Amino acid sequence: MTSLTCENNGPATWPLLDGLSDDDRRALLSSARRRRFGRNDSIFFEGDPGDTLHLICKGHVAVQVTTQLGDVATLAVLGPGEVFGELAVVSGSNRRSATVSCLDSTETLLIHGEQFHDLRRRHPLVGEALLRLVTARIPRTSSQLLEALYTRADKRVLRRVLDLSDLYGAVIPLTQDDVAELAGATRPTVNRVLKDAESAGAVRLSRCRIEIADRALLRRLAG
Repeated sequence: MTSLTCENNGPATWPLLDGLSDDDRRALLSSARRRRFGRNDSIFFEGDPGDTLHLICKGHVAVQVTTQLGDVATLAVLGPGEVFGELAVVSGSNRRSATVSCLDSTETLLIHGEQFHDLRRRHPLVGEALLRLVTARIPRTSSQLLEALYTRADKRVLRRVLDLSDLYGAVIPLTQDDVAELAGATRPTVNRVLKDAESAGAVRLSRCRIEIADRALLRRLAG
């Protein structure tokens, strides 16, 4: 995998760039602009003009859209090694299709669309990797849509906690408000579901964090 040592934060990898030669990879990454964001910062908003994509070096972001009723729906949570902002670059619309907000301190490498288009012309493997990236997200979005329509809120909450544990490990440094947005549930519902899961021994709760105590039990509770 392509790697770059991010300042003070260890290596990050981006499969999107695996088709590049070492020289081209170094040239691209050296020309990328390093960006840093704090927790709850919005990197860009749905509908904003945009011709850049971001490689995540550190931290986690939520990809969100606003429904016609004004509700916020979270489509994905992305972490180190993943990419966002690519749709505005490749679709030709030059408009952001979603809002991207930071769940924690985040660092990215920003690449301009012109650079990326030149890269795709010279390295067809990059275009193929981008296609795989986009198509891999379609089943996930479809699954979330089905969950929103047919799965009870308590199950959605526990499933999102499991998803977050895949990103963060046993300790998830997020608030219950964060989980509520990710699960499409209310804050009181999340609190009730997590308290029940804590009583069952699946999780341990403390301020601004959720600890997985028994992953197998949590998976059973999530159905």
